[in-house]
Amino acid sequence: MPVITLTAIDRGGSVAVAAFIGALIGIASILTNIPSGMLATRIGERLSMVVAAVVSASGLILCILPISVWTLAVGVFLMGSASSVFSLARQSYLTEAVPVHMRARALSTLGGSARIGVFLGPFLAAAVMHFFGMSSAYAVALVAVVGAGVIAYGVPDLDSRASDRAASTEATTRGMLRDHRRVFLTLGTAILLLSAIRQSRQVVIPLWAAHIGLSGSAVSIIYGVAGAIDAATFCPAGKVMDRYGRKAVAIPCMALMALSFVLMPLTHGFASLVGVSLLMGFANGIGSGIVMTLGADMSPSVGRPMFLGLWREFSDVGAATGPVVLSLVTGLASLGAGIVVTGGFGVAAALAFWRWIPPRADRDEPVEVSAPPHPPGSPPP
Repeated sequence: MPVITLTAIDRGGSVAVAAFIGALIGIASILTNIPSGMLATRIGERLSMVVAAVVSASGLILCILPISVWTLAVGVFLMGSASSVFSLARQSYLTEAVPVHMRARALSTLGGSARIGVFLGPFLAAAVMHFFGMSSAYAVALVAVVGAGVIAYGVPDLDSRASDRAASTEATTRGMLRDHRRVFLTLGTAILLLSAIRQSRQVVIPLWAAHIGLSGSAVSIIYGVAGAIDAATFCPAGKVMDRYGRKAVAIPCMALMALSFVLMPLTHGFASLVGVSLLMGFANGIGSGIVMTLGADMSPSVGRPMFLGLWREFSDVGAATGPVVLSLVTGLASLGAGIVVTGGFGVAAALAFWRWIPPRADRDEPVEVSAPPHPPGSPPP
């Protein structure tokens, strides 16, 4: 990821073009979440992961070839699209394969393993780039993608009933939205808010560190320590969710995240910013897998990939919204105000989770979120 914009500039792109190409992975994911669900529904989760690995490898090869900046853009778009397919199919596969009473632990471990990969990937790429140049970073990613595809090819197919497979192929996006509109309007909104503050946290640490005059090396240390705490706390999060329910993690995760945003503008040096960043990393870490777990809990057994594609759309739109709100408020007021206002997403998400996560969401059948109360004597909504 860090190399994409540098490669675009190296191949003659302007800063604006480089920024656009760097954003293409997120744009591609938003555009392909729903088609990803349709694909996984039609051909199955395992084969979808294999296809995604092939497409991603093709995109990486285009990134390696020193042809033009627009060839790079096509390659990045292919990687973003393939990432959407792979992530959705992997989540759907694990949801089906793991017993319900271990679902949160399994999906938290999945989220934790992704965090570890994100933490280690840049160090592997940096070591290879030191000897072979910038394009070799894409070769590291290519090896990882091929490895993921080989593993996906080797896992067994899910033992789905023929009747479920037939019904799944008849499911439509419009029908899924209609049948589960209450879940999407309530918990889907909560997921959007959660994703907004989560994505913003990756921006506020370096921005505030630069604002108070810390060096680039200090920023890297703070960011790395926060990432290590984040990656270290995924295992207990899953156990707590399986034992005490989803609220026991979702609400503290968002409340602590919001608190860390409110406290950050009060820091004025390295030590205090480290403390707040550790709180932010811990808050995000204990929420490892919460988006996937709630999506799995609410998804129907028939047409699950299509439901999860819509669920991921809320998450991706929230991730795109958070930094934009931070930028707008910072431009209108100040960076400190922008950080505090963005922290309000966490408060809103915590309240939404408290109101709308069902008492026993971790069942093997989809659950509907309760409707808001209506006046006595009036017909139910």
